[in-house]
Amino acid sequence: MTLPISDLYESRYEREAAIVVRREPVVHQDESFNAPRPLSPELLQEYLQNGFLLLPGLFSQKEIAALNGEVESLASEPNIRKRQECIIEPESNAVRSIFMVHKLNRMMEQLSCDRRLVDIARQVLASDVYLHQTRVNLKPGFEGKEFYWHSDFETWHIEDGMPEMRAISFSILLTDNTVFNGPLMVISGSHQYFISCIGETPEENFRQSLQRQQFGVPDHDSLKMLCTLGGIRSMTGPPGTVVMFDCNIMHGSYGNISPYPRHNIFFVYNSVHNALHDPRYGLQPRPEHIAARDSISPIKPIMCDFSEGLSFDDPKIQRIRRA
Repeated sequence: MTLPISDLYESRYEREAAIVVRREPVVHQDESFNAPRPLSPELLQEYLQNGFLLLPGLFSQKEIAALNGEVESLASEPNIRKRQECIIEPESNAVRSIFMVHKLNRMMEQLSCDRRLVDIARQVLASDVYLHQTRVNLKPGFEGKEFYWHSDFETWHIEDGMPEMRAISFSILLTDNTVFNGPLMVISGSHQYFISCIGETPEENFRQSLQRQQFGVPDHDSLKMLCTLGGIRSMTGPPGTVVMFDCNIMHGSYGNISPYPRHNIFFVYNSVHNALHDPRYGLQPRPEHIAARDSISPIKPIMCDFSEGLSFDDPKIQRIRRA
């Protein structure tokens, strides 16, 4: 009997780690799905092979200035810091992440529907998409801590019940991401392998894992194998660069001991055909702001212009032209 794909990715229940070859496509195909194709065949092939793409200059410097201003306002707002969506660094009072930013801020909501992002997600996944997760990640100078190596899909599969590898992440660089301030690092080609991790997941693991991940992290031998095959790449670039990467690629980042902050916006688009099931092993679903279950309507792409830093409650909203 052939097992469903979702049953082939077991993790966190064996005493030993395991490596499973990916079964789903990286770039999906559906001839009946008619949508724009902003990525060239050459870029699609690069994404297929490496599991990521760097897209420089996708947003202008004026747009980035406006978006960065919104993020800094969110992070400094006392009421935001009290909310469950806001994650504080475990050893300082610095904001580490703010989840569900598209619900907390009107400009972030519009950005999440921007066709520069959504059209790419729809092309790669060959379907309509919805937002599985959104957040801003902040690494202030001297205080920003590391994110250890992990595959997002491993967590989303076990703790959220995501059936298949049919999701894609976008990181919008709001500040210079350099080798000095803890940039995202990926292991090229690692998206083709699922690493089964060791350790039973405790209930409400998200309460500590969003500060420091202990479960769902790969063993050293598996990491060495992946690095030998593909090598580590640092996702550095100026503000306005967008990093897109497969949901299963192994990635992480080191701490920021430089004086230079690192601010990124993070959107995860999931196929509407890949909506969440129950979490594995009887775990309770994580909160909606971490893994969307209720808000899974297909996104309608829109054309945005953030260059004047508009509030989207402004009468000049006509600058946002719906497709």
